[in-house]
Amino acid sequence: MANTPPPVWVYNETIKMFATPGDPPFEDRHELETHWGRAWGINNDVGRIRSVLVHRPGKEMDVIDPKKRIESIGSFGDLKAGWYFQSDTMPQVADMQAQHDALVAALKAKGVEVHHVDGDAAGRIKSCYTRDPLIMVKGGAIVCRMGTRVRRGEELAITRTLARLGIPILRTLSGSALMEGGSFAWINERTAVIGCGIRVNREGAEQVGEVLKRQGVELIIIDLFGYDLHIDGSFQMIGKDLAIVDPFGLPYSFLQKLKELKVRTVEISPADDRWIINSLAVAPGELLMPEGASNQTLDALAKHGVGWTVVPYGKMQLNGGGIHCSTTPLIRDPV
Repeated sequence: MANTPPPVWVYNETIKMFATPGDPPFEDRHELETHWGRAWGINNDVGRIRSVLVHRPGKEMDVIDPKKRIESIGSFGDLKAGWYFQSDTMPQVADMQAQHDALVAALKAKGVEVHHVDGDAAGRIKSCYTRDPLIMVKGGAIVCRMGTRVRRGEELAITRTLARLGIPILRTLSGSALMEGGSFAWINERTAVIGCGIRVNREGAEQVGEVLKRQGVELIIIDLFGYDLHIDGSFQMIGKDLAIVDPFGLPYSFLQKLKELKVRTVEISPADDRWIINSLAVAPGELLMPEGASNQTLDALAKHGVGWTVVPYGKMQLNGGGIHCSTTPLIRDPV
């Protein structure tokens, strides 16, 4: 006797039984833990870091030739080979590695799980600044498109690493978009900011904004001043409603917006090394900070209840990035 298909009503009941509603959303904690193993992603820049991504300077540094100089910028580099330093002093790779190792040790001492980028992007000596090739949002990562050709290609190693870790990739920027993660910052769980400039264009900001919009997050887009690379050179959240800023690197309208959002600010003084803004909040009011802060700024931070651990980072900074640039939190606690 030939098999006969089940009645239509049985088929319909089966479909209804296994149909899945859109809610809760993808970035819901239970959804992520059930289907992706962990609640990857962040919605703030100050909650306690549970997991972070770094890259120790490695084989990509072999391209460096101390005999090569770019006289127009008064520094070392080779445009054909695609590398340069942003300093007239070329650090020894071993010194950079030692300082990076000290940063990793400081993170681990704070209980942070540290992940390393898989492999290296050949000749891309700025790969140690893992902040830039990706942006972490709720539920996963946005893979950027680097705004300078000497960093193009870092995105591939980042994508492979995200895949190995099982981190959802919510979007990869495409078309004419330019975006680097150092110019993205969370202000609070419902508000983020992107600074456009020579490394970030409006198309890049808008593609990031499309992801955020679906998560109920408002994106503020501002223009950086002059040749500033990233917003993390002038603005950094260091507490739930507290930021450290260089007011001369930010539009007045943005400073006013921070007031509207009830964000208090600590302004650095002329006596400060500007690299101190490139600190990393490992928890609310708890910083990993490079050397160079003035007593005036340290006193102001202390009055706001902020504590810090100094991690010397001058050799790494000679390559163009600081502590914040060198770290991408993958999971933070909510605040």
